[in-house]
Amino acid sequence: MAIPIKYNLRNLFVRKVSTTMTVFSIGLVVAVFLALMALATGIDKTFTSSGDPRNLLVLRKSAQVEGNSAVTKEEYQIVRYFPGIDQGANGQPLVSPEVIVLLNIPRRDGTGSANVTVRGVGPEAFQLRPYLQIVEGRLFRPGMREMVVSNNLARRFANIELGRQLKFGKGYWTVVGHFEAGGTSFDSELWADVNELISEFDRRGYSSLLLRSWDPRAQQALTAQIGGDRRLQLEALSERGYYDQQTLAGVGIKALATLMTLFMGIGACFAAMNTMYAAVSNRTREIGTLRALGFSRGSILLSFLIEAVLLALIGGAVGCALGSWVNGISTGSANFNTFSEVTYNFRITFPLVVTALALSGFLGVLGGFLPARSAARQPIVEALRSV
Repeated sequence: MAIPIKYNLRNLFVRKVSTTMTVFSIGLVVAVFLALMALATGIDKTFTSSGDPRNLLVLRKSAQVEGNSAVTKEEYQIVRYFPGIDQGANGQPLVSPEVIVLLNIPRRDGTGSANVTVRGVGPEAFQLRPYLQIVEGRLFRPGMREMVVSNNLARRFANIELGRQLKFGKGYWTVVGHFEAGGTSFDSELWADVNELISEFDRRGYSSLLLRSWDPRAQQALTAQIGGDRRLQLEALSERGYYDQQTLAGVGIKALATLMTLFMGIGACFAAMNTMYAAVSNRTREIGTLRALGFSRGSILLSFLIEAVLLALIGGAVGCALGSWVNGISTGSANFNTFSEVTYNFRITFPLVVTALALSGFLGVLGGFLPARSAARQPIVEALRSV
């Protein structure tokens, strides 16, 4: 025979001070865990949403990132006429030659400066990334020292507001538009005309090529052809795969979240244990009465364990409420692969909330098992004699 749940719910509010402290302890653990994992989720989302599975990124062999790559104009002309490449709106092969340059600009809050990525692109780049939209101002004009800036960067850095000019290369460039790129890594970039950047920095070629294949079979054939052509020193890889490799920054944050949760969770377990031992001590006569009424040791153990889990779940719900305020907050850090700033948002997802609540329930089980076992083992006669 099981003890009714309402018995446990009633007893949760008998010891208000100890219950509140336990709820706060578990809530703090869950809130920290949720915030750190939301940051790691935001980093993963930023990079994994950047690549289109239909696109191929072409880099110099052994180059790990676009900034370290070089593609000559002759190689570009060879690659763009390979069979299997999709056609753009103008009927030409959908291949975007792009140049990557770093620009150091000051932060808005006056805490120093950081490198940001300036990407030189042509019209094909916007067909290959249709999610990028100009939300304020206009697009840059070819052959002009003009650029468009992501909204995320405009909020974090100075001197890149609409209409401002900034010293870059051999002269001044005008910010003519702001764009949004659907939460991808391109929300951390400035875009300008590719040919103007090549001329400005005396480049002999491009940093990379981005192209779209007809279908998966054509993509495999293009990858093999580009990698095997002796005229080229290039290799092709999936754009999605390239950005998946950039998610390593999130691994360290997840490890930090696990480590902090472990140490803080130990303290929360002791808090739950103390609360439940106090409950056992104060309800000795009740335990004896329950045993005399026919409730088994197993029922007593399960009842106190359920009470500990309910207490922990309340703490978990409080922790989720405390941690939810970070959802959507934009932040950024240096990407040590590209040596440039990357912006991303904290993202609290439903699976993450479920995981946080499961963590709180687990802490309740760990903290409540020994007190529950102690309650179940009390002899009936001694329990009934207690005052």
